[in-house]
Amino acid sequence: MTRTPQSADLRRALGAALARYRKGSPLDQTALGRATNYSRTSISHIEAGRQFPGREFWKAADDALSAGGDLLAHFDRVGEQERQLKIAQLRRFQVARTERAADHLRPPSSPHDGDGLRDDVNRRELLRLMSVAGGLLSVPALDAERMAHADAVPRNLAPATVDGFERVNAALWQQFSGARTKAAVLPAAREHLAALAGALGEPQRLELRRRLCALAGDLFQLCGEIFFDVDRYGDAAHCYAQAAHASKEAREFDLWACAMTRTSFLSLYEGRYRDAAAVLDKAAGLAARGDRTRTARHWVAAVQAQAQAGLGDLPTCQRSLDNAENAAQAPAQQHTGWLRFDGSRVDEERGSCYVALRKPELAEPVLNKALARAGSGRRRGSVLADLATTGAQRGDVDQLLMNGAAALDTARHTSSAGYLGRKLGTLRAEMRPYLNDRHVRHLDDQIRRTITPAQ
Repeated sequence: MTRTPQSADLRRALGAALARYRKGSPLDQTALGRATNYSRTSISHIEAGRQFPGREFWKAADDALSAGGDLLAHFDRVGEQERQLKIAQLRRFQVARTERAADHLRPPSSPHDGDGLRDDVNRRELLRLMSVAGGLLSVPALDAERMAHADAVPRNLAPATVDGFERVNAALWQQFSGARTKAAVLPAAREHLAALAGALGEPQRLELRRRLCALAGDLFQLCGEIFFDVDRYGDAAHCYAQAAHASKEAREFDLWACAMTRTSFLSLYEGRYRDAAAVLDKAAGLAARGDRTRTARHWVAAVQAQAQAGLGDLPTCQRSLDNAENAAQAPAQQHTGWLRFDGSRVDEERGSCYVALRKPELAEPVLNKALARAGSGRRRGSVLADLATTGAQRGDVDQLLMNGAAALDTARHTSSAGYLGRKLGTLRAEMRPYLNDRHVRHLDDQIRRTITPAQ
């Protein structure tokens, strides 16, 4: 770990404590060195804070100086304080790194321009770290030797340290939610993943290990969301698969269900509705075993409705949407970064499903209601694209043009490449019967230019 002024002070204080105990004993530096297998010069450096040996030295020194465990306890406190300093330093670095990344991303003129992944080093390194962390998840949590090591090695994390990791995860989700360019969060996520992977590589007691696995599942889902938002489906699929594995190890059924649900989107957006429905059935089974105060099962139902709409099953789709609306009754404090479904978007989901079912008479009133409540540009653009599609389905060219142009304008100012790009692509397909109208042709050309990456 990089030495900071604070950590140097802590180490000097421990060295001074060693010097006080030695001077109060019959041992000089040479004798203490023999007792601890260190040289007299090393003992001098340790007392001055210039050298910082491991726990084995401090146990031997504590025994030799009859310190009654005080030196050993002091060493453990220094280790824990340094870990806390590292977490605080990492959080500051993450915020600064994210801000720098955002500053260096040129404003996109189209959704694809804003993928934010031009620094491919971040992407490759994050995927490498994810593979490392995924491998560590497969190591048995505790055998007899690892349990003894967990008791003896000071790197064994304290619960407060894991609390710090949880706060960083929450801060990253918050940054992701508020970021105009979602990929700007990737460098900070990569740095935090490195810290988590390091913790997973150390022996931990079962309770802390499960908490770390849950944090990894949470963070993997965030990384998947970043990649999915910029149409990197292969990378997103890898993230979601690792998230499901980590959540399974943590025995966190809601988290596991959410990872499976995010996996289903890969099939949904490719029109493989039966494949998506099969994955969502498994997700629903997991969510049924989860925390009943959470909204995971309601979110799964909302996504199941999309698959059912794609299969043309209106009655089952409506039942799933009705189930999803019950999320509004869940305690607000249970909403997390990885589970943000609170029922407020059910009107958008319902309208989108009716559009997929080609029921514009059902979709339009629901979408108008959703438009009045859409908070973010991304959500507003999605609803506008669906309203334009209902216009096309009803043969109302004026509605098609008005809402389609508004959706396009929103997409140009929003860096959600994959999401709004797909919506506009669906709209283009519905516009084909009206291409004899020059205004429709112009809108079609503008959408094509916006959603097609520059060559």
